[in-house]
Amino acid sequence: MTEKVDTHIHNRNQYNNRELSWLQFNARVLQEANDKKIPLLERLRFLGIFSNNLDEFFKVRYATIRRIVEAGKTGRSFLGGISAKDLLEEITQTVIEQQAHSLKILSDIQKELQKENIFIINETEITPTQSKFISEYFVRQVSPAMMTIMIGELDEFPSLRDSAAYLAITMVMSKEDDTFEAKHNYALIEIPRTIDRFVVLPQEGNKQYVIILDDLIRHCLHNIFSIFKYESISAHMIKITRDAELDIDSDLSKSFIDKISKSVKDRSTGDPVRFVYDSSIDKRTLQYLLQKMGIDKTDSIIPGGRYHNRRDYMNFPRLGRPDLQYEPKEPLPIPGLSLQGSLFDKIVEKDYLLHTPYQTFMYVVKFLREAALDPKVKTIKITIYRLAEVSHIASSLINAKKNGKDVTVQIELQARFDEEANIEYAELLQSEDIRLIFGVKGLKVHTKVCVIERLENHKLVRYGIISTGNFNESTARLYTDYTLFTADQRICKEINRVFDFFEVNYQVRKYNHLIVSPHYTRKAIYHLIDIEIRNKKAGLPSGIKLKLNSLSDYKMIDKLYEASRAGVKIKMIVRGICCLIPGVKGMSENIEAISIVGKFLEHPRLFIFENSGDTKVYISSADFMGRNLDNRVEISCPIYDQDIKKEILENFEIGWNDNVKARVISIKNDNAYLKNNKPPVRSQFKMYDYYLEKLEVN
Repeated sequence: MTEKVDTHIHNRNQYNNRELSWLQFNARVLQEANDKKIPLLERLRFLGIFSNNLDEFFKVRYATIRRIVEAGKTGRSFLGGISAKDLLEEITQTVIEQQAHSLKILSDIQKELQKENIFIINETEITPTQSKFISEYFVRQVSPAMMTIMIGELDEFPSLRDSAAYLAITMVMSKEDDTFEAKHNYALIEIPRTIDRFVVLPQEGNKQYVIILDDLIRHCLHNIFSIFKYESISAHMIKITRDAELDIDSDLSKSFIDKISKSVKDRSTGDPVRFVYDSSIDKRTLQYLLQKMGIDKTDSIIPGGRYHNRRDYMNFPRLGRPDLQYEPKEPLPIPGLSLQGSLFDKIVEKDYLLHTPYQTFMYVVKFLREAALDPKVKTIKITIYRLAEVSHIASSLINAKKNGKDVTVQIELQARFDEEANIEYAELLQSEDIRLIFGVKGLKVHTKVCVIERLENHKLVRYGIISTGNFNESTARLYTDYTLFTADQRICKEINRVFDFFEVNYQVRKYNHLIVSPHYTRKAIYHLIDIEIRNKKAGLPSGIKLKLNSLSDYKMIDKLYEASRAGVKIKMIVRGICCLIPGVKGMSENIEAISIVGKFLEHPRLFIFENSGDTKVYISSADFMGRNLDNRVEISCPIYDQDIKKEILENFEIGWNDNVKARVISIKNDNAYLKNNKPPVRSQFKMYDYYLEKLEVN
């Protein structure tokens, strides 16, 4: 489905463009790679994250802007006052600069690694001993997995895989070779994805050596092309990124799983939107490739370094060097909530809050495991957006079904870049006779909730989970998120009502406690902001605190500007896109905003309203983006437990006081670090200490 957009008129002085703001976020990731205080191998990981982020950006956001250009539209009304054509050019220029900076950072890191006796070598630096190892490794591991395409003699250029890395081979043929008519001939070698990109070579003394798979293949070029006679041979890396927007088939005879599956497969033939090449490639080869591939001026053509797909640095080998990595921290238990006894017995007495990764995600798994075994549990309903590759959540649901529970799973098949994984899980769950719901037509289901019904004293009692993040063991180690465990029947009844909406979605339900998109969130947040404006004008305590992943909805920004002009103080922690411009006199002088990028990915959404001293706190799955407010099913949940409310407010203050990893969001868009004369506070480290202290007190 094409996302609906806000079409009211605005200009670049009033809003940051969404795409350029996202590139500013990715620049903050690059700052982490450049931070010499971060362990070396972690800096490489941040380089990989930067590159992976950029790949996804071009597949989706750049591709969307390109479609606007091809449709002959300017797009100014929903691009923040810039035309789509100018935006494409500005994106390309910004990315070229960032890529150049990332290459310099990589070079600096490699020099620092050498001081630690870790050497990333290329094919020109291989010793005879290493050559023997590499040749054997190539024959055993690489050659069987490698695909080599002789493109010089093909009538039709082959379709290249999205985001795969290729070595473009140029052979200058000798006069004795009569295999080809042309003097220059070309081939493509696809770098195998099934083999680790970094090959660890035998250690020599205290020195460790790593060679990138690309260079290992370069070393073996004469082996690969031994049947040809050539005067010279060269290899340069290229990569294309394709449009990854899903175009859903409207054929009513097909199941939804089949439609999504086909749409995902069609990505492999999507239009190219970015072509990255080794800037040292000769012009003849470059022009040959561009012509054959049909790359034109609306595509982003970016000269790069010798290596592409630097996202693989996320998995750079650890080499047995814990001193070059973050010190591991064991996730903590929730005070007063043991994993040994029954969670239900505890949750029925009071609400509990889980804050991952500082506290262990095993509470979510334990909740579902207990529900699967407990004979009193009759039904389990859960929403799934992204699951771990090996999911204890899925196995718990299957276990529950085998034990006779009525299990309903709302699974979102259009979770971007997880569609194939979710299709596989859907088919697995379906094969176990678990009841599946595939959402609401035209809406993604992005909320993360679970409700179970348990028979207690001949009465059904509901227990619920509401989370800001996915039910995913893997990301729970890397993303910060809140999960509320509750037996508050007011909340659990309304979670159940959301599942009723999935079943019969032509009826709009009413909620007295939860704020639910797409029908109520925008209006409810406007109302809460209006209360703060009224309180400020009446001289009552007022203020707004927000923690978001992204803020891009222009109408919501206008509402925050209105509050600022009324004198309401607004503090925002926005990790990613921020189209609001803080600190502008007459528009947003009462708004301050920071972004925290560090060891973990900041993922919770918090809405905090002063409310004349009776503070209202919500945890949410929704960002302030048009899609979350109007085009998705999202839930914002009020926090009624006073201890949990206090905990969340203290958490926000820890983040707000960060002066190590916080960047100031301002009209300058320079990602300046927040500096002051206070003792250093690195909020993510401080947060772990906060929960450690809570355990000691209890």
